[in-house]
This record gives sequence, C-alpha cells and structure tokens, in this order.
Amino acid sequence: MALNKKERRERIKFKIRKTISGTATTPRLSVFRSNTGISAQLINDLTGTTILAVGSNDKSIKDSKVNKVDQANLVGKLIAEKAVTAGINSIVFDRNGYLYHGRIKSLAEGAREAGLKF
Repeated sequence: MALNKKERRERIKFKIRKTISGTATTPRLSVFRSNTGISAQLINDLTGTTILAVGSNDKSIKDSKVNKVDQANLVGKLIAEKAVTAGINSIVFDRNGYLYHGRIKSLAEGAREAGLKF
C-alpha cells in the first residue's frame, strides 16, 4: 500500500533520528515547517530539553514584510545569534523529514552565515 505524504515524512524522520542526537555542547537544530511559518529549536537529547526556540512569529521577523524563503533565512540568523551568545558554536542539523531545499535550505544557510558550524 502506498504511503501518504505524512506517513512518508514520519518514516524519513525516524531514520534521521536514529543517527542524529544532540548533546549539551552540540545540540540538535530541529526545524518545523508549516504552510504559514517556520520555527527552529535547539534541543539537548540527553536531557530532553529545549535550549532555544525561534519562530517566524517572532516580532522582529513578523514585522519585516518578506516572502517565506527570506523569512526562513531570518529565523536561521536569529537562532544562530542567540546560540552564539549562549556559547553554542556547533550544532547537528535535523531537517525533520523535510526535503533539503527551499525554506529548509534557506534556514540552514542563514544559520551558517550567522556563525553556526554544521
């Protein structure tokens, strides 16, 4: 039986999570994409806690009238700036089952531009 889009993404997500894990020094940058926005969070998988979280509904990003790809780039830059001020320089990127293009790629490039290494 063929998988629908949601089931396919869940399978890919579980395959990624088997190999990727975040620690306190190198947390996992998890990305969530919806139709209207995008959000990212840094997660320490050893303790199961979220270190930082940023979304496109953040005031500074929401006020800038840009398209969704540029909005994702701003989210990546903002989370990278917050991570660098918190003392985190390297992360593990978790695309969360989404294909690496468009908004996901733009968020990753924004985070790299602002100083995160992955």
